[in-house]
Amino acid sequence: MTDNTPAASDADDWASALAEQTAASAPVSEPTVAPAAAQVFQQIQDTPAASAATTPVDIARVLDVPVQLTAEIGRTRITIKNLLQLSQGSVVELDGLAGQPLDVLINGYLIAQGEVVVVNEKYGIRLTDIVTPSERMQKLARA
Repeated sequence: MTDNTPAASDADDWASALAEQTAASAPVSEPTVAPAAAQVFQQIQDTPAASAATTPVDIARVLDVPVQLTAEIGRTRITIKNLLQLSQGSVVELDGLAGQPLDVLINGYLIAQGEVVVVNEKYGIRLTDIVTPSERMQKLARA
């Protein structure tokens, strides 16, 4: 006679999961590598650093990775007292000047500068200057 109580079925599920894990972690004579992983690591190991710039990169692997894009017009520092005094219609002065390009950041890193545009009654950014990787490195070194 079997016990069909929820606690008994949970115990059976845990027991079968533990058995599967134990069987999967049994020592193997040769290390096994998934075919896709082996192909990726083989490509990386076989590619010399000098020819890495000329070989095509499979960028499709990262095309669906979400990133956060931020357009920064300017910044300011205010005290908590002044923050609490803000209300609808208050104006907060920023360090950016009118007409100055705004910074476009991806995950907090400056990648471009641009200007604000309005398209179909929605704000947008027209990129005017893309920051090269070498320029980014120089800015990081100065900071």
